[in-house]
Amino acid sequence: MCGICGVIQHESAELKESVQAMTDAIEHRGPDDAGIWTAGNAALGFGHRRLAILDLTPEGHQPMASRTGRYTIVFNGEIFNFKTLREELVSRGHNFRGSGDTEVMLACFEEWGVVESCKKFIGMFAFGVWDAEKRKLSLARDRLGIKPLFYSWNSRNFLFASELKALRAHKDFHPQINPNALGLFLRFGYIPAPLSIFADTFKLTPGCVLELEESELQSIPSEFSPEGLSAYPCKQLRPYWSLRDIALLGRQRPFKLDDTEACNQLEELLSDSVRLRMISDVPLGAFLSGGI
Repeated sequence: MCGICGVIQHESAELKESVQAMTDAIEHRGPDDAGIWTAGNAALGFGHRRLAILDLTPEGHQPMASRTGRYTIVFNGEIFNFKTLREELVSRGHNFRGSGDTEVMLACFEEWGVVESCKKFIGMFAFGVWDAEKRKLSLARDRLGIKPLFYSWNSRNFLFASELKALRAHKDFHPQINPNALGLFLRFGYIPAPLSIFADTFKLTPGCVLELEESELQSIPSEFSPEGLSAYPCKQLRPYWSLRDIALLGRQRPFKLDDTEACNQLEELLSDSVRLRMISDVPLGAFLSGGI
């Protein structure tokens, strides 16, 4: 795992100090490397703690900017199909310095945009990316929410991070318990997204991209209501994948396989899934779920 964090801090005099404090709070998530970045013309900073799995060279350092400089990313996770995407991007004229997946993600954003790129990614991921051209921050989380991502508006600051302790490291973050979230925890034993234990602090809904214009980062937009009953309660939260839609689509398709063909197809899918996850530049192992 890696650790990511970021802040829009409109009192920008101590911006680097704030990002450094948040990054230091999640040092345990990434012992191999660390980096912070601040935008030259925005009150924005990113922090990253790295656990190196792919591209162990300095070319894998984060935060990382795209070739044109339009996009800057902090990313936690792995894109398992990045080599296939890289081949397609090379055919479209893109060049690459390193051999990792983060650089491929940035090239995907340049080619297709953030939301459409997420539809192409096969992996587990949470990331924040700044679009310097459109002055927009996008946060994204993988389809099933394997990688964590929290965000919060606090005073005039917008914060995001892999863990709540990074948010708490910001000097202006004053956590208040959300009684609704506490009730859910006592009822279910966990707090479902989009709530977190703190008020005005949320988990990004899996399978979604949260897109916020620079003007929307100063305070919670008036129409933004993550605690509402709707799964996608605001225009800023854009789903790119839905388990419900996939299930409905499967029911609509005629099932013409016999038991043997179905078993063979399932074996192929599982084998391909494991193969994709065995890509690494360091030693790794595979664990069989206790539920199988």
